[in-house]
Amino acid sequence: MKQRTVYWLPSIRGMVLLSALLMACSGLIRAAWAAGEPALAADVFIFQVLLPLWANLCFIWILFLDGRERLYRSAIPVWLGCVFFAVKAFYFVSILHTVLCLLLYALVAVLYTATVVGFIRTQAFLWPLFGLPMLYHIFVEDRLKIGWTLHEWLPELSVLCCMAALLCLSLAMRRRPVEEGGLIRRFGDRNDGRRLRTLSPIFAVSPFIMKTRNTSQNFIADQLEISAADRYIAEKRRAGWKGFGILHVILAAYVRACARYPGLNRFIAGQRAYSRDRVIEVNMTIKKEMSTASPDTVIKVTFDPADTAEAVFRRFDEKVQEVKNTPLDSSFDKLAGALNLVPGLLLRGLVALLQAGDYFGLLPRWLTRLSPFHGSLFITSMASLGIPPIHHHLYDFGNVPVFCSFGKKRRVYETRRDGSVVLRKYVDCNFVTDERIVDGYYYASAIRYIHGLISDPWQLDRPPETVNRDQL
Repeated sequence: MKQRTVYWLPSIRGMVLLSALLMACSGLIRAAWAAGEPALAADVFIFQVLLPLWANLCFIWILFLDGRERLYRSAIPVWLGCVFFAVKAFYFVSILHTVLCLLLYALVAVLYTATVVGFIRTQAFLWPLFGLPMLYHIFVEDRLKIGWTLHEWLPELSVLCCMAALLCLSLAMRRRPVEEGGLIRRFGDRNDGRRLRTLSPIFAVSPFIMKTRNTSQNFIADQLEISAADRYIAEKRRAGWKGFGILHVILAAYVRACARYPGLNRFIAGQRAYSRDRVIEVNMTIKKEMSTASPDTVIKVTFDPADTAEAVFRRFDEKVQEVKNTPLDSSFDKLAGALNLVPGLLLRGLVALLQAGDYFGLLPRWLTRLSPFHGSLFITSMASLGIPPIHHHLYDFGNVPVFCSFGKKRRVYETRRDGSVVLRKYVDCNFVTDERIVDGYYYASAIRYIHGLISDPWQLDRPPETVNRDQL
């Protein structure tokens, strides 16, 4: 992979805010002009009102929500704006003027796109690309329009605001080189995952046939031999790891499995497969108190495939203690509470809107970070309830591909080959998996690897020698 440049907005202030403000003014002025027109033809209304307004809104949305990670998406409203200008050019009297303007708009779209996707390592070409046409409009074309009414000036002011907004953005964006092998986000990627583009045909097509997670789930009933894990847990507790238990061992083993088998960290969204790469998001429902009256809440903890057992324990325990020791609602509780205030019928519409946004990857990252329906793994402990593990269904909303449930410890006397009897300890562990992300052999290999880690958990004290990247 050759070195490429990623453009981003280090902060949402200064020129970025000015750019958003100018684009908002462009849309408002365009709407004011349309409101003052008594009767607009359908084609004029679509291409001269709806299209630029949609481009304005898209530009502002992308600026605030994707400016840091996916600034390349700002090419979408730029192309929409160029289509608007191209349609407008066909109304010019001079054919030469029309042709020259069409070439200019094509140059703007291509050069801007080539820059923000990283093929051009400097944004300096964008400064004259937006600045010179704006100056031409002000000092050449607009001089011919002196004497126009304010209403007649509104479309021209809208265009000038749009050009100024793009110029401010080109001044605000910064370069961030990416070395060979580094992740470069492209069109089609989501803010929570990278699109897998070289899947085998069966995996590329299966999400269109098996459309939901509930119709694509497989159930695995497994048991983990934890005699060694029990000794490991006792050792860590003596070392001061208060509260360390089998949950943390299973979590650490799953995180380590993602280092060797990164396909576990894939998900399906919008009938496409994505990889989270080195971001492993684990969800778990917990209670602040172990009582039937205590409300549930959901925590989400982010891990790296290179994390050791200690890192997994510390991060998870910090999040649990943060929720249990805070009398106020968590961020997830506040979000759920806000949704609960919406009347039923409107809430159904809002959820449908969220599902549509999630399908196209338009949900903001702050929302997917809070959502318990988005993540790499949902884990639940039945051991704390003293009951066997359940097979918990996957959620159709969101993108969690694996649900893990484990139960209480049980002791079993087993007969060895030599006829002697040995006492072993087991934990029953059930997995519900989305079969569309990897095949059965892949899941089986990953689970066997987890078994090996549980039988020798001291491996988890060391970082993995290598962290495999999902190469598809």
